[in-house]
Amino acid sequence: MSIKKIQDVLSFNEIQRENLLGMLKIEARLITLQDLMQASYFLIDDAQYIQGSYRKEYIKAYTMAFINRIKEVKEYQNSNNKPLDVQEVHDAVALLLKQEKQVGSEDGFDPAFFQIYKIISIYTTFILEEPVHPVGTPFPGGLTVKYDGENYLCPVKERQKDNPGAVCGFCVAEQDPETI
Repeated sequence: MSIKKIQDVLSFNEIQRENLLGMLKIEARLITLQDLMQASYFLIDDAQYIQGSYRKEYIKAYTMAFINRIKEVKEYQNSNNKPLDVQEVHDAVALLLKQEKQVGSEDGFDPAFFQIYKIISIYTTFILEEPVHPVGTPFPGGLTVKYDGENYLCPVKERQKDNPGAVCGFCVAEQDPETI
């Protein structure tokens, strides 16, 4: 099974983790240093709408996550080739493609940012089986994504799960019961 682009998985009746990772690696290798810089500038510009006390932490956490995750995707060696739930993968990819189409028509949209966002979202969810936001990712109010030894806990999952612009609907994190 040869996968060329993220959207190609929508036509598959089955998908193995190794095949999905191979496709993500191909797409990650197309990300240039210029794309990473452009996406970082987009994040910095977008951060102007975030409260000041949290802005610097947000910019650092998200730009480093973008850069580190793309590098990680390129280098990751999969040792588990179990089949993935094809419907879950289809739903996630369809959501990301829908988001891309919606924001693609808006002023200020950055295609490099969104390409990285798609790769990282699918990689963390289906390859690593981790939340899209890494453990320790800060949220306003001093809240962070946590791991309790069994489950990943997100402080905003319940509030964001129906947000069409969020990936919370397919993220593996659960709502942190301390922040409900």
